Amino acid sequence: MSEADRVPSPAAPPPPPAVAVVVAAAAAAAPEERKGKEPEREKLPPIVSAGAGATAGLDRGSKGQISTFSNFISTVSQKKEAAENRSSPTHLVFPNIKNVRDLPPICLDVRQKQRISTDTLSSEMKAPALPDPVLPLQPKTMKDFQEDVEKVKSSGDWKTVYDFYLTTFDSFPELNAAFKKDATTSFNTIEDSGINAKFVNAVYDALLNTPQDIQKTVLKGIINSLLREWKGPRTKDDLRAYFILLQNPQFNNTSTYVIYAHLLRQIATLVEADHHFLVHWFKKLSQKRFKQLVERLLQFISLRLFPAKPEEFPPITKCSWWIPSASKVLALLNTANGLVHPPLIPYTDFYNSTLDHIDLMEEYHTWQSFGNSHRFSFCQYPFVISIAAKKIIIQRDSEQQMISIARQSLVDKVSRRQRPDMNMLFLNMKVRRTHLVSDSLDELTRKRADLKKKLKVTFVGEAGLDMGGLTKEWFLLLIRQIFHPDYGMFTYHKDSQCHWFSSFKCDNCSEFRLVGILMGLAVYNSITLDIRFPPCCYKKLLSPPIVPSDQNTPVGICSVTTDDLCQIMPELAHGLSELLSYEGNVEEDFYSTFQVFQEEFGIIKSYNLKPGGDKIPVTKQNRKEYVQLYIDFLLNKSIYKQFAAFYYGFHSVCASNALMLLRPEEVEILVCGSPELDMHALQRSTQYDGYAKTDLTIRYFWDVVLGFPLDLQKKLLHFTTGSDRVPVGGMADLNFKISKNETSTNWLPVAHTCFNQLCLPPYKSKKDLKQKLIIGISNSEGFGLE
Repeated sequence: MSEADRVPSPAAPPPPPAVAVVVAAAAAAAPEERKGKEPEREKLPPIVSAGAGATAGLDRGSKGQISTFSNFISTVSQKKEAAENRSSPTHLVFPNIKNVRDLPPICLDVRQKQRISTDTLSSEMKAPALPDPVLPLQPKTMKDFQEDVEKVKSSGDWKTVYDFYLTTFDSFPELNAAFKKDATTSFNTIEDSGINAKFVNAVYDALLNTPQDIQKTVLKGIINSLLREWKGPRTKDDLRAYFILLQNPQFNNTSTYVIYAHLLRQIATLVEADHHFLVHWFKKLSQKRFKQLVERLLQFISLRLFPAKPEEFPPITKCSWWIPSASKVLALLNTANGLVHPPLIPYTDFYNSTLDHIDLMEEYHTWQSFGNSHRFSFCQYPFVISIAAKKIIIQRDSEQQMISIARQSLVDKVSRRQRPDMNMLFLNMKVRRTHLVSDSLDELTRKRADLKKKLKVTFVGEAGLDMGGLTKEWFLLLIRQIFHPDYGMFTYHKDSQCHWFSSFKCDNCSEFRLVGILMGLAVYNSITLDIRFPPCCYKKLLSPPIVPSDQNTPVGICSVTTDDLCQIMPELAHGLSELLSYEGNVEEDFYSTFQVFQEEFGIIKSYNLKPGGDKIPVTKQNRKEYVQLYIDFLLNKSIYKQFAAFYYGFHSVCASNALMLLRPEEVEILVCGSPELDMHALQRSTQYDGYAKTDLTIRYFWDVVLGFPLDLQKKLLHFTTGSDRVPVGGMADLNFKISKNETSTNWLPVAHTCFNQLCLPPYKSKKDLKQKLIIGISNSEGFGLE
């Protein structure tokens, strides 16, 4: 077992006798390796409460909670103590609790970005198939159980149901006897957990409607199971039991969190090969059950961070392993979700918005300083951090870099006995409108050392102080010109409505570097751009997320599939899919070779997909290789120089460990904004100039806009802001303003995209306003699109 999978706890003096009973019941096993000895389980840390805090939440009599929990805790503890006294004359030794920040890692460092695939574990890493113990007989079927539950409605006698729960949850073997599809089959495979999922769901769905004594019996059985002394590796039956217990809906209740925490810890400290099995079993769950597991874990973390009733839980210093254990199990579920296409739930369902209210920069600096080696940080599990929280981390990291570089410039100036100038604290861009691209390229090349300073733009020959409007106008005009089809840098695909890099050979890729710098500056300066790149582009942009020190290392190369190609060229992707599924004679009917043809400036050029490809026919046997090489050529090899320049341009501005926290989809949202529109939120945050929100024209405007279909709402947003997407912070971050335009009501509305401002004449009727608004937003010229 790796050091990362262990939670070492040095010994401490035994607790006072008064709390020894509760402590012994709460203690559960954690693996520990010793040289030359059989592996044993270390005792879990004691749960010592202030004023019976550990059991206070369990003694409450409200529905779904436990009223006499301490009774059976005492019974279980006495049995355990008696057994230990027989086997060893020594007393129990309980570990000290380390601070939560000092826990060892329980997952790979995200900065490595080379996670071990659960599909590619070497054979020696996979758990050995241990002989399964003989399971007790459990003749009860799901139909029998459901009939027993139905009988209770008429008889009111719960004894049969009680006996079932008492027996089933008494131990891991009993759980397997009840829920295993076939007790005589091992099911030692990742493809099939061997569990009757429908039966498990039926038992758990009925559990919450049973009397309190049945629910207490189930929890008592779980405690007995977790107190078991483990010797040697886990069997697949043990993993099945963990898998079943994790789905228990009783763990939604805070009164069960002490038990839930120990279950999570035992799962978190399993060896990687066991996690391999659990991950593949998780991905077979239904969407509903999978989502319930994720929500339960997120709630557990949130309530441990910000408890509504702190007295319900042990002190945070006494249970510092709760949150790391839950985060590790959540990481297993996140991995399982990523193995399914499409995912069981959106990646955003793993966000924990509670983390938006903690000291994010402390988490980030802890991760920066220690990685995964010494101290826990939520940045080790970036999938739980929301995009809004990540934006805060990136912005503050950017601000610190800006301040540091500006300070260094000031110090250098003073050290040379030169007079400081405030302009040296900014990245000052002076460009001519008539030579926008060339001037911008020259300025950015000359001032490469200043890219991380605050951006300010001046248009030559024009008076004006850049308060943000000129900067946004510079971005909009530059993007509009660069992405114009006549410029030839990017190809616009109408079917997918996105741009892709032109594969034409170019000797100078400086303009692609400029586009990368623009995207980096937009993220760095919190400006949303109207750029339509496919998701594949952002995946390549994070390959790798940190620029390699060796300049010969390839960048921007990632694994691509027909799904990636479909996002850019859907017709071609469909044709290749047809080739893969074709039942006829591929070689004779398609008559293709391992060669691709492209038109470049009116000339058809051919490229071999592999050495001698023009002489290798595509057959039924090698067609998968042909399709993969074709896609790799289109999305990686044919545009390598162009994309590498784009990659280096982006990272010359945004080089930061914070990028390693981001998914490709999140980079896209930071650059282009979110596609999710909330016009009611826009209405609430809109400012007015010359109008009041109660004026008749304004009321007409919102009645019309809120009644628009989504496509017209997007056109309105694009008309007024230059983009049909919303910043990460939501509509409020747009600073949208409606100004009164004292002109004839025959005029159309006017927009100042640099200031997100709509100038609206005082139309006299809703019909007239709607007609003029639709004409205005439907016939405006877009930026970056044909």
